[in-house]
Amino acid sequence: MAALGWLTPRRRSATARSVLAGEAAAEAARKTSAEDESALLTGAPDQASDQAPEEPAFPVAGDDRAAAFFDLDNTVMQGAAIFHFGRGLYKRKFFERRELTRFAWQQAWFRLAGVEDPEHMQDARDSALSIVKGHRVSELMSIGEEIYDEYMADRIWPGTRALAQAHLDAGQRVWLVTAAPVETATIIARRLGLTGALGTVAESVDGVYTGRLVGEPLHGPAKAEAVRALAAAEGLDLERCAAYSDSHNDIPMLSLVGHPYAINPDTKLRKHARALDWRLRDYRTGRKAAKVGIPAAAGVGALAGGTAAALALHRRRR
Repeated sequence: MAALGWLTPRRRSATARSVLAGEAAAEAARKTSAEDESALLTGAPDQASDQAPEEPAFPVAGDDRAAAFFDLDNTVMQGAAIFHFGRGLYKRKFFERRELTRFAWQQAWFRLAGVEDPEHMQDARDSALSIVKGHRVSELMSIGEEIYDEYMADRIWPGTRALAQAHLDAGQRVWLVTAAPVETATIIARRLGLTGALGTVAESVDGVYTGRLVGEPLHGPAKAEAVRALAAAEGLDLERCAAYSDSHNDIPMLSLVGHPYAINPDTKLRKHARALDWRLRDYRTGRKAAKVGIPAAAGVGALAGGTAAALALHRRRR
């Protein structure tokens, strides 16, 4: 019953930092989208698979007050963008192997244990911020383009990509909404030919990262705040919009729109979606795909033992 609270107006669970993070993400997304508009019109986005699933009856062509909001990790892309990005930074000697192993272990915990422990989340955030502190935003953007080609391009789910393209073909705007850094999310959105991205905003002064965030990570309620802020700024009618996610953590965002979709859903989201008669799509090849996909993507030899330990802990807790 607690989850149904998201069907009522805001904002009991939205902290001031969530609102700040959401508004900062919306502002950054609108700015980036405006700067990239001409490039998106002339660029050639990555091609979707010929074996994409059938298109849904929705979206409605020509409805310019409708848009689509897609979660990124395990919805649009197999695995977590921040960990693929971390692999690329590790390859370029930004940090030590033990830090990469720790990132991979944290991701295994999130996905296998089925919880996002606040201390783990804080540790992951602090680690990422310490790595980029003192680096120029332009430097990380340039490296991000290379990392996309190396680790992310082949991990886009063709089925979800086709859903996004259906909205674009209908003349609607399509936004990624993710806890990943807004710079990383923007690169992925550009490559897929999407309108833009809402992501976690890291503070920068004179183009250099300070090691602090604006608000908090764009996660859970903060995502909903970002979508709400962007919709207000862009003149969108949320009842005519769609949102797509794999995680129960995004129920706040999904509950904002008139057309929520559960994509490759976790157990809690699947149950919630069925109870509310939301549409479901599962593009994984097997039911265990969600549990093995992200740790496998980390590409760290030391992760094998950590994954086994997390699985064992998960079984004991069940």
